[in-house]
Amino acid sequence: MTQSVAVFGLGSMGFGMAQSCLRAGLRVYGFDVVAANVDRFRAAGGATGALDTVAPTLDASLLVVLNAEQVEAVLFGADGLVPHLAPGAVVMVSATVPPEFTREMARRTAAEGVHYLDAPVSGGSVKAAEGALGIMASGTPAAFGAAEPVLAATAATVFRLGDAAGAGSAMKAVNQLLAGVHIATMAEAMAFGLTQDIAPATFLEVISQCAGTSWMLENRAPHVVAGDYTPHSQMRIWPKDLGIVLASAKATGLETPIAEAALARYQEAMAMGLGPEDDAAVVKVYARDAGLTLPDGST
Repeated sequence: MTQSVAVFGLGSMGFGMAQSCLRAGLRVYGFDVVAANVDRFRAAGGATGALDTVAPTLDASLLVVLNAEQVEAVLFGADGLVPHLAPGAVVMVSATVPPEFTREMARRTAAEGVHYLDAPVSGGSVKAAEGALGIMASGTPAAFGAAEPVLAATAATVFRLGDAAGAGSAMKAVNQLLAGVHIATMAEAMAFGLTQDIAPATFLEVISQCAGTSWMLENRAPHVVAGDYTPHSQMRIWPKDLGIVLASAKATGLETPIAEAALARYQEAMAMGLGPEDDAAVVKVYARDAGLTLPDGST
């Protein structure tokens, strides 16, 4: 029988994952607070319907929303999903949220007879659309089993990190510390290069083949070179994600000064009104401060 899946959150990541599920032959419903996102999903072959009608038919629900508040609202809000799901259905949460929040959501869904897979992702919108994400997953064997069709459709690699929710979110926080720092450092290095009369295109050509490169540099620096900040990953995620990192680290007594410095750059970018832009636009903070001209003409 065809598996029935609902994707909540049809932004760049969620839409890509929904596309991958459709391509795998799953019946996919889509929900988003932005009507244009739902229209785009429907045009791509997705199904829509009233949540209270669709929910009892679902085998799996995939949440690709922004933060913990949105996860809780989808699952247990006024029109919450979980009370409508059939026993044995699985909720797969791919939002970046604190590990303790994840454990609480897993406890609450289990009380309703619903499985919970802690499943944050890495790879960006391109890999989401290709079904080639890395998924850092933890949950019971039953949760993994129930989510298998969605995992197979969306992931190139599934990292099985344990049989209790929370481990996946903890690993995602580690990843986000590195990713957030790498993007901010890319911007800082590119700005430094400009002060040394090194054009951004030359910076990318050379550094991407040298020891100083990183996946984030190779992925984000082309956006700056092209002067195109169309959001593949919005700036606004970083105050939230690095905030999770800092709060989790503080709870253990670990100091994270490098992550704190990166967070300050993103907060400045937000204050400049860059929240909706691609996170590569953090380079504009450096350009403003040093009076540099970027390829799109901004300073």
